[in-house]
Amino acid sequence: MSYKNFKVETDSDGIALVTWDIPGRSMNVLDETSTNELDAIVKATTADAAVKGVVITSAKEAFCAGADLSMLEGMNQAYAKVFKEQGETAANQMLFDQSRRFSQVLRSIETSGKPWAAAINGLALGGGFEITLCCHYRVAAENPKTRLGLPEVKVGLFPGAGGTQRVPRLVPPQDAMTILLKGDPVTVDKAKALNLIHAVVPAADLIKAAKDWIKGGGKAVAPWDEKGFKLPGGPVFSKAGMMMFPAGNAIYRRETYDNYPAARAIMSCVYEGLQLPIDAALRVESRYFTSVLRSKEAAAMIRSLFLSMQELNKGARRPKDVPPTKVKKIAVIGAGFMGASVGYVSARAGLDVVLIDRDQESADKGKAHAQKVIEEQIKKGRAKPGDAEALLARITPTADYAALKDVDLVIEAVFEDRKVKAETFAKAQQYLKPDVIFASNTSTLPITSLAESFKDQGKFIGIHFFSPVEKMMLVEIILGKNTGDVALATALDYVRQIGKTPIVVNDSRGFFANRCVGRYVAEGNEMFLEGVPPAMIENCAKMAGMPVGPLSLSDEVALDLGLKIMKATEADLGPNAINPEQKKLMVEMVEKQGRLGRKNSKGFYDYPEKGKGQKSLWPGLSALQPKQLDPDTLDIEELKQRFLVVQAVEAARTVEDHVITDPREADVGSILGFGFAPFTGGTLSYIDFMGTKKFVELCHKLEAKYGSRFTPPKLLEEMAAKGETFYGRFAPKKAAA
Repeated sequence: MSYKNFKVETDSDGIALVTWDIPGRSMNVLDETSTNELDAIVKATTADAAVKGVVITSAKEAFCAGADLSMLEGMNQAYAKVFKEQGETAANQMLFDQSRRFSQVLRSIETSGKPWAAAINGLALGGGFEITLCCHYRVAAENPKTRLGLPEVKVGLFPGAGGTQRVPRLVPPQDAMTILLKGDPVTVDKAKALNLIHAVVPAADLIKAAKDWIKGGGKAVAPWDEKGFKLPGGPVFSKAGMMMFPAGNAIYRRETYDNYPAARAIMSCVYEGLQLPIDAALRVESRYFTSVLRSKEAAAMIRSLFLSMQELNKGARRPKDVPPTKVKKIAVIGAGFMGASVGYVSARAGLDVVLIDRDQESADKGKAHAQKVIEEQIKKGRAKPGDAEALLARITPTADYAALKDVDLVIEAVFEDRKVKAETFAKAQQYLKPDVIFASNTSTLPITSLAESFKDQGKFIGIHFFSPVEKMMLVEIILGKNTGDVALATALDYVRQIGKTPIVVNDSRGFFANRCVGRYVAEGNEMFLEGVPPAMIENCAKMAGMPVGPLSLSDEVALDLGLKIMKATEADLGPNAINPEQKKLMVEMVEKQGRLGRKNSKGFYDYPEKGKGQKSLWPGLSALQPKQLDPDTLDIEELKQRFLVVQAVEAARTVEDHVITDPREADVGSILGFGFAPFTGGTLSYIDFMGTKKFVELCHKLEAKYGSRFTPPKLLEEMAAKGETFYGRFAPKKAAA
């Protein structure tokens, strides 16, 4: 029998080699066709007496990148249809049966009576890795780049085809929980050390090693199907189990504040499943999976963190009629922390980089930053010594602007000051090639007004990186009023080259990300001035789903920079554009107390010397509060809501102002750019999943109590009246190939 996604060849020893190779795709993904064909292959090989064993591998560079999550989105749509037509019970049964199908196919491999070996030739993630876990033997090809793991929790799901049951039956419970709850893939060597795979061999010997195991009498029985099987960490109700589960529950609460149904379900699946025989345990896992699949958190996270992110990374916003561009050499003007980091990530991606600063010493310091970062990577085993040499050879530090003569793209990363930027543009322009694109890494200054100092405004664009550049995956591309399509296409192609995710926004002060995150920081200051205890401000923000509290974030950004931005905004837009009380607080902290944030080890927090303890809130803060409120009288839910609503309502304003034209960019941008509660799916998904009507009511409630920063824009009022959503009204165009 022939298959669309698999090729099956049986050798003279009776070993069937099943090669997975989905036509027209660079990677195998688990879709409906693959599941159905795998089921048919299991049945055929099991029934064929001539087949003595089966080896499954892939013809692609990777084994499998995981499930096709758009298939899960389709299942949710089918659920909604059946729910409407036949009611909840029928819809639940349909979803349970569908979501369990893959798990049952994998269990049939395990109980087929024929030995199955997985020959893992490359990356195996999610459902792809779950296929290997149900095989009786797992051998991987030597490759430092290969990663194996179960990252589903990162998109609001969990491994629902046996992952939560097989992993804790193979590895000790603490390691199992780390693998499942963190979702970070591991190298093949680490996987072998953990007992997730049995062997690692040279790539050329991979299939032979898998076949040799079968020929050597490999057992067609999983360890947990053997009589007398013992769990690696002992029973749940044992001394070791009781040390693990209650503590694990506390860690889960500390890390997630119970905001993630998938993480909670993993804890339950493992706890309950380990007390049951494997078939009953797999049924329990499927029930939890069906429940999580129906959650709004899973729907929101799949849409934003998988589907939308994939579409944006593939160039959803790239002008179609501009041929692909390949940036080979860039110049970064301004070799301070930000410029040096942009230089580093560009050189890491294989680009030649000219790093320009006011004098040679400053430019050299920028290159030294790159050296420090790559050396840290080598220490952690994430890079080889040879990588450092090659990377540093690509960075040329200089004070000579004439070095701009042969670059394809210039990124200006000088001080956030109009005058300094204008002087930089004037110095640079005389040396530029006619077709070079010029970008400013400004974080707040409008691009259109900056472009006035540049002779060809069509080639001027904003490329806003987030700090620390090495870690932050988002880049905000800002279109000025006169920015041309070639500039946009070049900026998007460059961001893709350096492996980051772009969002495209129209011009305004603060663009998208800084407008929203500015509201978050300001809300923390508002609470501080109201008399909310500083520790409560920080903890409520984290309970709401933010990665760090607003006071801590202020310190990271630097309080003096915050004050500078406040003063610049006041100078440009007048005194009504800022809150005078907040300015007074910042003047007190920065100018009178000399507290600039983390950079001088004192801000809202005190920072001890490295290795001498953790940061702690500055005891002098209470003296700066006009009054102190009794924490027991405060509504925690309301404090949490304020943090999310104030950012979401600002995101809605950016849509009304045409800064954001595609809801995917607001959602992906808010999660990657400033850590907006990922379980919500992002700022606009937060509104959509709550319902615009309900959200507007909440805005009015907070507006009556706290003022106009919660006033919903007219667009939102209009959408609420019509029952519209952002993804309905501003439906995104699908990605370019």
